[in-house]
Amino acid sequence: MATLLLDPRAQSPEPLPDFDAVVARHGLGPLIRQPVRTLQVNVGKLCNQACHHCHVEAGPARTETMSAEVADRVLELLARSPGVETLDLTGGAPELNPNFRRLVVEARRLGRQVIDRCNLTILLEPGMEQLSEFMAAQQVRIVASLPCYQAKNVDKQRGRGVFDKSIDAMRRLNRLGYGTPGSPLEIDLVYNPGGAYLPPPQDQLEAQYREELGRLFGLRFNRLLTITNMPIKRFADFLDRVGQSQAYMCLLANHFNPATVGGLMCRSLLNIGWDGRMYDCDFNQMLEIPTPARTIWEIHSLSALTGRQISTGRHCFGCTAGAGSSCTGALQ
Repeated sequence: MATLLLDPRAQSPEPLPDFDAVVARHGLGPLIRQPVRTLQVNVGKLCNQACHHCHVEAGPARTETMSAEVADRVLELLARSPGVETLDLTGGAPELNPNFRRLVVEARRLGRQVIDRCNLTILLEPGMEQLSEFMAAQQVRIVASLPCYQAKNVDKQRGRGVFDKSIDAMRRLNRLGYGTPGSPLEIDLVYNPGGAYLPPPQDQLEAQYREELGRLFGLRFNRLLTITNMPIKRFADFLDRVGQSQAYMCLLANHFNPATVGGLMCRSLLNIGWDGRMYDCDFNQMLEIPTPARTIWEIHSLSALTGRQISTGRHCFGCTAGAGSSCTGALQ
């Protein structure tokens, strides 16, 4: 499947379809929550970067951050929910939250895999000198943003100098064993498009990343994950500025792929916000679409959510367009 470029002239002027109606038309709805296997926790919006595509609108000036009280309750629910296999920590830069290391250590003590959604440059910030060693010792799986293997494209999307810092951070992680064949230390890279188009085929792009990063810098990684830009927050603002909001939404809706619905992350993932509110995914959190039980204090364990209908919207076409998109990459 080739990359699908946006051509506003080719898009239909008709109103966008309803996501639930499209899913139902294919006999695949409504979307019902399965037992939670991944607990994704957004610990706050504070970040050392302010990327142009960020659906969280994270940045250095943001003050939203998870308190110790909320972190305690997250760990309590995790202990009460043995079916949860993975604690997925995101932000912002999740490492900037003062509860980050405690969340990692306690989740690992409970025998759960921990994912850190890392922007790489945070590893070089003052006060973070031992962060790489900490994550290696805890066998944290790192999912790292690197939207291209060329400096000009990364710096355009994420800020001047970010590419060089990202390469330095990856070298540090490789020295610790991350990305080494046979090592338990895994690092996956994340690609998202630089504009209003769908990602190219994940396997082909992964081969290009592996070739270029290996040839130019001697770097190693485990997998490449392609993620579609969601029309939320900063990327939505960009689409508005260039007059492509309707065209981009039509691109997503017109390339709805019913084969992706079975693998949607919202079926087995629960997202918890920095303030303890619950959502079906991180995108719903940013759009303030909560689950019926709104906070982590309203349930005894995560099993209480099994069987409930998932809240959707037109942004969900972003996860079902083309090869599909999720926090674990392409679905097809």
